[in-house]
Amino acid sequence: MLLRKYMALLGIGAARIDLVLEKETYYPGELVKGYFLLSGGTIEQELKRIDCDLVASGPSPGIEQVLDSITILSSSTIAAGENGKIPVTFRLPAAIGPEHDQSAFYHFKTKLTFTKGAESMDLDIIKVLQRKDETLTREEESIEETL
Repeated sequence: MLLRKYMALLGIGAARIDLVLEKETYYPGELVKGYFLLSGGTIEQELKRIDCDLVASGPSPGIEQVLDSITILSSSTIAAGENGKIPVTFRLPAAIGPEHDQSAFYHFKTKLTFTKGAESMDLDIIKVLQRKDETLTREEESIEETL
């Protein structure tokens, strides 16, 4: 039992988090719906917080910009082998997507922090599309400019 406790403190057999989204493709300003899936590890652990950041990454590695963030503070405990769901909704900013930055890609970076031990991390890539009505409007504007 003591060995399992120390292994969980190092992250081996620790509780895990997974952000489960309804879909992978969104439009600017759209509401993202899903839930955090918590999976208990080999021992009971005390949860401290869940952080979920919407991040834009550029073409160069290591260049990231946090666009928005959700934090859930917790003082609950997850038992060994227990599973739980926490619903989450997140509104994407209106000023993101291919019309604002052609080279950026977007992802949610989720981190589960315990009162003791290693953190659990999750990364979920999403695709942000340009709205078709905006595309038509821009095409119409460029046609009018040429006339």
